Amino acid sequence: MQTLATAALLALLVFVASLVARLHMPGAATYTTLLMSTGLTFGTISALYGLEKGHIDRSQFSVLLTVVIGTAIVPTLIAQRWFAPRLSPEEREEALPREEESA
Repeated sequence: MQTLATAALLALLVFVASLVARLHMPGAATYTTLLMSTGLTFGTISALYGLEKGHIDRSQFSVLLTVVIGTAIVPTLIAQRWFAPRLSPEEREEALPREEESA
């Protein structure tokens, strides 16, 4: 029952995060939502729980973890390729000095 509650909480957090993204960054809401994928956290915790409780063995755990990591990377690549916010030349000039300072 605790696992179900954790899953429900994570789903609620994703929903709230997407709403916040739509309010504060309307032009980049899809991009932000794709980057905040919680599948990595939930999938890793679920697979580890199954391993610790004896529901799956180490080889199944390895396969599950590989799939979970892959499904976390794919939305990020999609977001970067097709949904990244387009910056105006003024915004780009303003962002470059901040990037150099943080490096």
